[in-house]
Amino acid sequence: MISSCSSLEPPVPSPITPSSQGPVVPPLPQPPHLDLVFPPSSSFQAPVPPPPPPPPPPLAKSAAPPHVFGLEKSQLLKEALEKASPASRSREDMKRLLKLHKDRFRSDLQWILFCADLPSLIQEGPQCGLVALWMAGTLLVPPNGIPLERLIKMAMERGYTAQGEMFSVADMGRLAEEVLGCQAELLRGGLGGPNRDRVLQHLVAGHPLLIPYDEDFNHEPCQRKGHKAHWAVSTGVLLGVHGVPSPGYIEDPELPGLFHPVPGMPRQPPSLPEEGSLGAVYLLSKQGKSWHYQLWDYNQVRDSNLQLTDFSPSRAADSRAYVVPAGGVQAGLCGQALLLRPLDSSH
Repeated sequence: MISSCSSLEPPVPSPITPSSQGPVVPPLPQPPHLDLVFPPSSSFQAPVPPPPPPPPPPLAKSAAPPHVFGLEKSQLLKEALEKASPASRSREDMKRLLKLHKDRFRSDLQWILFCADLPSLIQEGPQCGLVALWMAGTLLVPPNGIPLERLIKMAMERGYTAQGEMFSVADMGRLAEEVLGCQAELLRGGLGGPNRDRVLQHLVAGHPLLIPYDEDFNHEPCQRKGHKAHWAVSTGVLLGVHGVPSPGYIEDPELPGLFHPVPGMPRQPPSLPEEGSLGAVYLLSKQGKSWHYQLWDYNQVRDSNLQLTDFSPSRAADSRAYVVPAGGVQAGLCGQALLLRPLDSSH
């Protein structure tokens, strides 16, 4: 995941190694005083046996095995996916998000939603880039992708990361190609201009996009010169159009004016909104600090991605090792993104 992002939850303290002194065993409780009446010697009986001793105290816990970031969360996610359909849960989450933000959408436009279903995973430590890659991997290596611990191990072995951080989009692309066996196209020059249509067409086709950006307190893109650098994966786009092509699209029964592509039906791609058309394009994204989809204005993401220039001062002062490419954050992240697609994809 990326650099200056860390988990929402505080780090779990390391288990305390028990001291060499053995556990203190409490004294056995004394049996209660009994007023025994002995019969005559001719009928003497054996004394009543004492009560059994109390159970021994629990053994001290041994030292925990080395911790692998994300392993527990991966197992929790797998168990959750076994209990509920990820596709239905994703659709419900998207519907909730669209209803919540419906007042943001221009009433003079009709809206088409393209979005591939994506599971969630919460990061532990500075893993946002690798967690985003793990989520993208579920689309590229279905149904479950590649284990997160394998991504982390490979990234460390290749020298791309020290503790899960990823400050290089180029390294992320090399890792994706090697581990996921996919095509990874490094996009330079920002998300605007000629790159904009390439990004939108990529998302309309159902392929994942990895984006570094500065993360605000609510996980949305902001501009902090790279001090809050974070990674997200986008697998969906909401397009505002003046007319919905026909056939191949169906209107949402709960949200009038919102259309979805009909699965399995040939359809004509919509005309992409012009770059100067404000509020006409939104990205649906996920990142490693929330289970839910995020809905971001495209221009907001573009602007955040284009100003990643500096390494976080707080990271520089925390005495931990980070792998930062030559040229720093600006050379590794600024104005860059990663288009991922299966090897057999023609576009």
